[in-house]
Amino acid sequence: MSRKQDKPVISELIFSNSVQEDMEYIPILSEDDDEFSEQVKIPDNLPILPLRNTVLFPGIVLPITVGRDKSIKLIRDAYKKNKLIGTLAQRNPNINEPEGKDLYKVGTIAQVLKILEMPDNSTSVIIQGKKRFIAEDITSTSPYIKAEGEDKEFTAIISSLKDLALRIIQLSNNIPQEAGFAIKNIENPTFLINFVSSNSDIKPEEKQQLLEITDLKKRAIRLLEYLTRELQMLELKRDIQSKVKVDIDQQQREYLLHQQMKTIQDELGGNPIDQEIQELEKKAKKKKWSKEVDSTFRKELDKLQRLNPAAGEYSVQMNYLYTLLELPWNEYTKDNFDLNRAKKILDEDHFGLEKVKDRILEYLAVLKLKGDLKSPILCLVGPPGVGKTSLGRSIARALNRKYTRVSLGGLHDEAEIRGHRKTYIGAMPGRIVQNIKKAKSSNPVFVLDELDKVGKDYHGDPSSALLEVLDPEQNNAFYDNYLELEYDLSKVMFLATANTLSTVNSALRDRLEIIEVSGYTLEEKIEICKKHLLSKQLKAHGVKKGHVEFSDKVIEFLIDNYTRESGVREMDKTLASVIRNIAKQVAFGEKTEKKLTTASIEKILGSPKYLKDKYQGNEFAGVVVGLAWTAVGGDILYVETSLSKGKGGLTLTGNLGEVMKESAIIALEYIKSHCESFGISSEVFEKWSVHVHVPEGAIPKDGPSAGITMATSMISAFMQCKVKSNVAMTGEITLRGKVLPVGGIKEKILAAKRAGIAEIILSNENKKDIEEIPAMYLHGLTFHYVDKISEVIDLAVTKEKVDKALNIV
Repeated sequence: MSRKQDKPVISELIFSNSVQEDMEYIPILSEDDDEFSEQVKIPDNLPILPLRNTVLFPGIVLPITVGRDKSIKLIRDAYKKNKLIGTLAQRNPNINEPEGKDLYKVGTIAQVLKILEMPDNSTSVIIQGKKRFIAEDITSTSPYIKAEGEDKEFTAIISSLKDLALRIIQLSNNIPQEAGFAIKNIENPTFLINFVSSNSDIKPEEKQQLLEITDLKKRAIRLLEYLTRELQMLELKRDIQSKVKVDIDQQQREYLLHQQMKTIQDELGGNPIDQEIQELEKKAKKKKWSKEVDSTFRKELDKLQRLNPAAGEYSVQMNYLYTLLELPWNEYTKDNFDLNRAKKILDEDHFGLEKVKDRILEYLAVLKLKGDLKSPILCLVGPPGVGKTSLGRSIARALNRKYTRVSLGGLHDEAEIRGHRKTYIGAMPGRIVQNIKKAKSSNPVFVLDELDKVGKDYHGDPSSALLEVLDPEQNNAFYDNYLELEYDLSKVMFLATANTLSTVNSALRDRLEIIEVSGYTLEEKIEICKKHLLSKQLKAHGVKKGHVEFSDKVIEFLIDNYTRESGVREMDKTLASVIRNIAKQVAFGEKTEKKLTTASIEKILGSPKYLKDKYQGNEFAGVVVGLAWTAVGGDILYVETSLSKGKGGLTLTGNLGEVMKESAIIALEYIKSHCESFGISSEVFEKWSVHVHVPEGAIPKDGPSAGITMATSMISAFMQCKVKSNVAMTGEITLRGKVLPVGGIKEKILAAKRAGIAEIILSNENKKDIEEIPAMYLHGLTFHYVDKISEVIDLAVTKEKVDKALNIV
């Protein structure tokens, strides 16, 4: 139903002279079955009153306001002579001088009931709709618009309109309840339709459409659609208002409770929220941050004070401010430049690792002389358990700096480095900023552990984020997404660790100062056990030093038979097993063996886990000892070659990788092309098939360092001659027979020494690697440096034939 509408305004330029008195009257819309419409006779030329913003329905009494003289003239003329007028709604209410095309064709015959002169000199008129009509033609627009009409009858009853209209009256606050009483008492269905249509809150265009519908049933159905839409809008408004009211009531309730709580807290001695904010301001005054950071803090603090403490954003904002305050902006620890003390601490904590220690002392020396130096980005690369990570703590102690560490193993989200934006739920700074906050210093020793195990997926590439962290030219303005501020990392001493560089991003590797940390020798492991591990395990298990003694022989037995590694981690765990057994004996009050023997170690730990690799002799042709590098240190491996009559094929077994297979093919092709120089007939390669095998087939093997070993093994097999005893070799071979250098020399040398090897053949270019190994570890070994495979054959293959030699022809 409609609200109280403004009185409709009659179009300005539609009236002038009076209506003619002598007219013929004909029925309007004779086909209309409208029971309520009066049987009135209409003149052929009917004066037309255009209406703006309203539609008059039959039976409806409507007050309107007229303002211009010619408008008043038409009304007064019709009222004076008790004549009927026609009302047509304007299509566009903004047109002041409507013509026939500007008016709808269907309108209502009306009678002027009353003319009222108002105090403001305006004229109001009350008209009543009588019957619908169709304007066939406009016959005159002067003195006012006239039209021909045709009468039609309406019949239809749509009773459901009454219930819908009553429901709308109940929901609407702008319709008086008396309207419901009026609707209940309307008996005539046609008048009900017209009454509801006239008073509904629908557009004038839609009212005009209703008026133009000839069939009463169709008109009622159309009205029902409009009322249904209006009812839905009212119900939606009611639901929205109800929700808003609930939200407002909840907010008002919370506000009142907070005000009451504040009053109570003030009575008890202050508001904790205000006290917390004051505490933040107090801490901020002590910070040494820049103007930019201070400005950001003040802005975010103002934002916090405007927030409701019960809102979820309040805690997010509070956490951000606490993060800013807890970071050590421009706070540094003072370095200790006593180089002798630093060297002593490094030697105490770690046995060996001379390269790393020298580099740290160099850094300290330059820092002492210059007073300011960008921290180096060191990367320690080596096998597990050699002390790469623990070295960071020793460096921090030597420099008198704070220590912090972050493990990068399995990291695959860039946000772990740069942080999450604080708009996200559960956002936090990146690992770098978090650990700086934890260290409470802006120049700690920062260990980036397991750099080679950083992952990469759709979340981003953490290695790319580390480029900024580990670049001395950029990390003075490291940007964290959570802080949304730059933080200076240039004074931080980063120390990265990795087991291999093959998986490290090349751009990242370029920013690192690589220091290779090789495995420990047997002698070094014995010293580490005596100086560090033994005392550590005795203390950890509550066993006094007087309860047990380990001799060098016992420690060597334990290392050789129960560990196989480059580092000392497995040795530490094995030693712990021995000490636990002794602790149990002490706790039970049993008699303990003070001086442990190899027999007592075997009794505690069981049979040896590893059999020591030993040289197995040279009785067979084609068996040569090679040297290999593994993740747990150096090892020796045997390359075996056997010949069988066939078509000259090459078979490779032993779980070999592609590179190692290629080395075997290159070795065979070299021998074929130089067979005469070795005294081998070229026909042999067509009559005998070659099978090369590397034992321990369950273990994958790869790399080019077995090239010269395979070539020597094949030549020995073709010549059926023995290989020189106690000789091992390592080196890559080319098709030209050149011997190239390989890596892992120290580990390989140690493996050879453990196996009882006396002579080692290497590339001439590996001589520099041997020179870097302390002389004490090279005792008892003879090195032969070569450039060509022919030199290797001369050194390794003897002229002595093996027993039961094959007749190779």
